[in-house]
Amino acid sequence: MERGECGPVERSDATSPALPLEGAWIVDLDGVVWLGGQPIQGVGEAVGLLRDHGVRVVFATNNSAPTVDELIERMSRADIPAGPADIITSAQAAAALVRPGESVLTLADGGAREALVARGARLVDEGPVDAVVVGWTHDFTFDRLAQAADAVRAGARLIGTNEDPTHPTPTGLLPGSGALLIAVVTASGQPAQVAGKPYQPMIDLIRSHHPQVTLVVGDRPSTDGLLARALGAPFALVLSGVTSAGDPVDPPADATAPDLRALVGRALGQRAAN
Repeated sequence: MERGECGPVERSDATSPALPLEGAWIVDLDGVVWLGGQPIQGVGEAVGLLRDHGVRVVFATNNSAPTVDELIERMSRADIPAGPADIITSAQAAAALVRPGESVLTLADGGAREALVARGARLVDEGPVDAVVVGWTHDFTFDRLAQAADAVRAGARLIGTNEDPTHPTPTGLLPGSGALLIAVVTASGQPAQVAGKPYQPMIDLIRSHHPQVTLVVGDRPSTDGLLARALGAPFALVLSGVTSAGDPVDPPADATAPDLRALVGRALGQRAAN
């Protein structure tokens, strides 16, 4: 090991896959950049170094709760300058499944509602409706679950922003959007169309804006890893979120690092060695 600009870095060798310092890196937020909104150490430095080396850093999150402005403000607190063009969310992917003018009942927080309004959907508080959108929310009650299930049984399309079962925080895992979505699926007896990673709506959204994806970085193989495979890009797993050392990893990661700072340090070390 040696110390580089981004902390300890690994020297390149025949068994260490080369990490590209070009094109676009698709980087997850929860568990990679922050935990419960609290920045993980070194993330601002890591993103700055990638940008200095010409890498386009794009943040793709399955968390549909925060608005885009809230995400930008959180990244500012993590010393990461960002704008709307740097962010892709499962809320935006879910909104793309709704036609302008359709009526939508939401069981979701502000980010999903913001994306639906931008799409031209009509947000309503009761049925009948064209679609029900379920995302991560603290406002999940029996009455709202019953209302959403009733609307789906009456013919509304059921759309989930994502199906992540858990949400990483500094104190452990909380129930994720997938836990809420499966409750509506069970209560309504109808399947959901899922928009976020690793499903096609999110893939299409990323490809439409960033055709040259060279690496996907995330903490959850079942979403970030499968997204990487769908995009034809390598998958780098960081162990700062839901996955710990020794956990089963499926699909296998092409590279593993303790966190984003260590991953970027490895990429810079490989470039220096070559």
